[in-house]
Formats: sequence, structure tokens, C-alpha cells
Amino acid sequence: MSQKSIVWLGSSRRDLQTFPQNARRLAGFQLRQVQQGLDPVDFKPMPSIGSGVYEIRVHTAVEHRICYVAKFAEAIYVLHAFVKRTRKTSQHDVLVSRQRYQVLLAQR
Repeated sequence: MSQKSIVWLGSSRRDLQTFPQNARRLAGFQLRQVQQGLDPVDFKPMPSIGSGVYEIRVHTAVEHRICYVAKFAEAIYVLHAFVKRTRKTSQHDVLVSRQRYQVLLAQR
């Protein structure tokens, strides 16, 4: 089975690289699961961002999130990576993810 490539939108790759090493390792494992057509270990749908958008949840000393969409045949698109500081995802992080998703749809 061939793996889908990962396309990083905006600053998502740079943002993920700022995560602590353990969080990066866990995020990489979960993204690899998605590349292989499997579900990540811990994820949830994010319909408030867009159809087919999911959030990978990485639990370390603090919470990290990666928003992505994998419904397109050609690639997995990582929309946003961020540290979650409250129980509810911040409006800023939702807006960044939603804007990148809209740009992706317009480009396709």
C-alpha cells in the first residue's frame, strides 16, 4: 500500500517543530498512521473547521493539537499545529485552521 504524502499549509510544519521532542515524536507517529490509511491513536472530528477535518490530540505535560484533512486522494493536508492551553480550542486556532482549509478548497 502506498502512503499519502503530507502537505504542510501555512506555518504548520514550523509550528509543529516547536513542540517538545516527545510531543513531536507522538505527533509523527500519529501522522504516520494517517499516511498508512489508519486512524490516529487519539483524534476527533472538527466540523466547525470544515468537512473532513480532524484534530490529532497529543498528550504530554501540555496539550498539543494538529488539525488535518485526509479525505483527498493525493495527500494529507496539515492545516495547523498548536498548543492547547484551555479546555476549549481557542477561536484564533479555529480561525487559522478554517482559513487554511478554505484556501486549500479554493486551490483544488
